[in-house]
Amino acid sequence: MCTSIIEIARAEGMAKRGDEWFPLSRSVVAYDHARHAQLGDVITLDFINTDLDPGARAGVELTLETAKELRAALDRAIAAAEFEEAEVRGKGVMFSQEEQHRNGSRPGFW
Repeated sequence: MCTSIIEIARAEGMAKRGDEWFPLSRSVVAYDHARHAQLGDVITLDFINTDLDPGARAGVELTLETAKELRAALDRAIAAAEFEEAEVRGKGVMFSQEEQHRNGSRPGFW
């Protein structure tokens, strides 16, 4: 069954195919039946460059549970990176106690 669940976002970074890296322009997140994994419906992540040939693509098919774990890991990594960025630049950002508890962050400034 096709779900028609598709989200597209701008992407800035690099992806690798074979031995070569290429710049990204878009990321596509979809929920549909797996094309390659021996699974049912999956979250598909595609990282592409629309200015290059169709092979300029890095794709992943994940179970919903794996996608949720990845989302949580991304949230933790982003929070830690924002802390590092604020600390390095001396721009401490104050979070509420609720945000600190939810993110597992250190009390006070971030």
